[in-house]
Amino acid sequence: MPIHWNSWRRAFSRSIFSGSVAAALSAIALLILGRRETGSAVAPVNAVSHWYFGDKAARRDRPSLKYTLSGYLTHHAASVFWATIFERLFERRTWPTRKPPLSPAAAIALTAAVVDYTITPKRLTPGFEKRLPATSLVWVYGAFAIGLALGHSGRSLLR
Repeated sequence: MPIHWNSWRRAFSRSIFSGSVAAALSAIALLILGRRETGSAVAPVNAVSHWYFGDKAARRDRPSLKYTLSGYLTHHAASVFWATIFERLFERRTWPTRKPPLSPAAAIALTAAVVDYTITPKRLTPGFEKRLPATSLVWVYGAFAIGLALGHSGRSLLR
């Protein structure tokens, strides 16, 4: 099966918006859940940078450029990655602008969660799991799915 690079480029171009919306909504969920579960809103965001800084990042409760910014940028890049797959797989589908594509977005979010926590080496997992219980992760990935769907639909509305 040949790779259609132009299709992937178009998908990536679309994913900048949908992935950014998904990253923002899931980051908001991380902040809210972090505050509730750990007393620190930024703790789960800091934990994302564990892939580079080790477990010290996962233990950090205060905001910092080193952990918080690198954690968010990593989270944002991963969100755009998954949004690119979402946009590519579903590019041929057209949805009514009033109804965001929640089912396909949920399928991608579920796939991301399964890959993140079964296939991915521990050192490269998202890191949220180091500070949040599994029930909170469901909310984070749910917010990610809603962000993908809204970002996809919102991009269409902005044209």
